[in-house]
Amino acid sequence: MGALVTLELPDDSPLLDLPWIITFGPIGEDDEWEPVVCGPYERPHALALAESVVADEELMAVVEPLLPAVSADEIRGEIVSARTAAEDELAQVEAADLYGDFEDTVDEELAAITETDQAGAPVTLPPTEQELRAGFARIAARLPGVAG
Repeated sequence: MGALVTLELPDDSPLLDLPWIITFGPIGEDDEWEPVVCGPYERPHALALAESVVADEELMAVVEPLLPAVSADEIRGEIVSARTAAEDELAQVEAADLYGDFEDTVDEELAAITETDQAGAPVTLPPTEQELRAGFARIAARLPGVAG
């Protein structure tokens, strides 16, 4: 089984409405190959696809929003924000109690699209081609200057 990495966002985050991409890559140092980037998808579709792929393979899947930057300065601002967030997170980790409270959280979107197998284990269902194509159309309709 592989690993899935994504952002934990509040329900009202504007990032949830952005297109999302999935980057699949090797999970270990022994396996080296160029990562595969797929998308854009709506977030629930990206999570379901990534979960479905890593369930059977030793892969890492990173699900993240696709930020529509329109200038080099905007991109630089996003880089500064990401660096600041990483520094803040590192400071929080260093200040955290090693054996403090830690709860596994299940993303509600993934929980809504899972079923159970015969042994009772959750199984994520990937979206159908029709669901993905409908998601592509919704993403395209949100892009400025794109006729639907």
